[in-house]
Amino acid sequence: MEKYYDNKKLQLFFGLLIGVSFGFLLHRGGVTKYDVIVGQLLLSDFTVIKIIFTAIIVTMSGIGLFYRKGLIKVETKSGSLKNSIIGGLLFGVGFGLLGYCPGTIAGAIGNGYIDAMTGGFIGIVLGTGIYAFIHPSLVKKKIVTNDKYSEYNLFNEYKGNILVVILPILLSLMGVLYIIELLGL
Repeated sequence: MEKYYDNKKLQLFFGLLIGVSFGFLLHRGGVTKYDVIVGQLLLSDFTVIKIIFTAIIVTMSGIGLFYRKGLIKVETKSGSLKNSIIGGLLFGVGFGLLGYCPGTIAGAIGNGYIDAMTGGFIGIVLGTGIYAFIHPSLVKKKIVTNDKYSEYNLFNEYKGNILVVILPILLSLMGVLYIIELLGL
């Protein structure tokens, strides 16, 4: 497995392949459309949550199986609960104002949507540049921090059979999806 982790060209190839597949699936699922995104935020169209929950179910199942067999490593990123809350609030505001998240912006640009090309792409580039510029002062003022929260992940911390942990989560998500479908949402 290590030879795959160390092969940067192979990683880039698989990243491209997965990214194109992801964009295609977002498009086919309809979540590259502004009205679908805003419909989710207004709780009138649950397409986005269905796709998100399905992605979580598939990903968690795959990681759970591959991790148990030692075929993948699960690594955490630095950060903190505070950073996650602040970032989530900023993301939510941008998501609501524009009607896209970074993944759906990429798909919408692929669809040729002008609003994604202008507001979305320009906003991401400017936002990234502004953040890179102010990051040192955010760290110095302890607005951006690291804490123990960021060191943990479900797969590395649980020492028993990981299926005992992920199975209830998967079943709960499937239950929510089933209820959404029953209600016709």
